[in-house]
Amino acid sequence: MDAQTLFYLIVTIIVVDFIVDKVLDALNAKHFGDPVPESLRDVFDEEEYEKSQRYKRTRYKFGILSSAFSTAVILILLFTDGFAYIDGIARYITDNEILIGLIFFGIIILGLDFLSLPFSWYSTFVIEEKFGFNKTTVKTFILDKIKGWLMMLILGGGILALIIWFYQFAGENFWWYAWALVAVFSIFMNMFYSRLIVPLFNKQSPLEEGSLRAKIESYAKKEGFSLEKIFVIDGSKRSTKANAYFSGFGKEKRVTLYDTLITDLEEEEIVAVLAHEVGHYKRNHIILNLAISILTTGFMLWLLSLFVGSPVLSAALGVDQPAFHIGLLAFGILYSPISEILGIGMNYLSRKFEYQADNFAKNTYAAQPLISGLKKLSKKSLSNLTPHPAYVFVHYSHPPLYQRFRNLSL
Repeated sequence: MDAQTLFYLIVTIIVVDFIVDKVLDALNAKHFGDPVPESLRDVFDEEEYEKSQRYKRTRYKFGILSSAFSTAVILILLFTDGFAYIDGIARYITDNEILIGLIFFGIIILGLDFLSLPFSWYSTFVIEEKFGFNKTTVKTFILDKIKGWLMMLILGGGILALIIWFYQFAGENFWWYAWALVAVFSIFMNMFYSRLIVPLFNKQSPLEEGSLRAKIESYAKKEGFSLEKIFVIDGSKRSTKANAYFSGFGKEKRVTLYDTLITDLEEEEIVAVLAHEVGHYKRNHIILNLAISILTTGFMLWLLSLFVGSPVLSAALGVDQPAFHIGLLAFGILYSPISEILGIGMNYLSRKFEYQADNFAKNTYAAQPLISGLKKLSKKSLSNLTPHPAYVFVHYSHPPLYQRFRNLSL
C-alpha cells in the first residue's frame, strides 16, 4: 500500500468513526422521550422527568458540537501537513529522537487540550451549572487542568520515553519490553492509585465511627471479607453526583464512598451498594479486567512492532523522515477500529460482571435496598432510563437501570 492510499484510509477511518458515533447518538436521542418502564415510574416525578429530558438533549447537542470540532482539528492537521510541521518544530529544538518524540506528542496533546478548553469550561460552568450539578470553582478547575498536564508530562512522558528507548536498542522486539513496562505500571496503578493519585485531586478521610461503619464492618465480617480501609472522598467538591468504588487488592484494597453518596442514600442502601462492590472483588472481576487489559495491550504492541518502522506510515502523515513517534501516531489511528471492537467486547463483559455483582449483593445482603439506592442515584444524576439498545451495546459498561431492576427482582 502506498502512502497516498494509506493517507486516505486514515482519513476514512476518522470520518467513519465520527459518523457511526453520531448515528448511535442520534438513535439514542430519539428514545429520550420514550415511556418510562413501569418498574421505574417512581424514579422521577413529572417535573423531574422533564428536567432529565432537557439535560439529555442539551448534552446530546453539545456532544455533536464538541466531537465535530475535535474531528475537524485532526482532519485539518492531516490535510495541511500539520503533523509534519510539528515534527519539524521538534527537530528544530533537538536532534535526540526520544526528546523529539516527547516534544511532538506534547505539542499535539497539550495543543488539542488547550483548544478544547472552552468546551470543558462550557460543560462545567454552563451545562452542569444550569442543571444543578456543578460544585467546581474556577480555582479548582484551573488547578485540575494544571495537575492533569503535569501528570501527563511526568507519567505519560516517562513511559513514552522508555518505549522509544526500547525501540532504539531492541528494534522490532521492543514490544516485549514495552509490554512488561505497561503491565507493571498497570498493576502498580491498580494497587496504589487511591493512595498516590487521588490525594492530588481530592481529600480522602477514613469513614468515621458510627452506625454506617458498624453496618459495613458487620457485613464484611459476615462475608469473610477483610476490610480495614473505608474512606470518604469529597466528591461534592466538584459535583452533586454520587459514586462509590473499590480499588486495589491484597493489603491495599479499599472502599471509597463519595460524601454525596452518604448524603443521598440511607445506610441500608449504602451497605447494599458496598455489597455490590464486594461482589466485584469476590468474583475476581478486578483481576480479570486487569489481565484482559494487559493481554490486549500486548496484542496492540505486537501489532505495532510489525508496522511502526515502515516508512509508508510516516509518509502517510506527510513526514519524509521515518520516525517511531510518527509511526506510532499513524498506527494509533489505523488501530482504532480494532480498539472499538475490543471496547465493545469489554463493555459486554463488564455488563455481565455488573449482573454478577448485583446477584452477589442480592444473595448476601438484600435486593430491595440496592434497587432503591440505584433509583435514587439515577434520579440524582438525571440518567437516561430509556437508552437505545444499539447505544447500550456499544457504549454502556453497566446494564440500563430497568434491566438491573428486572434482574434484581427475580
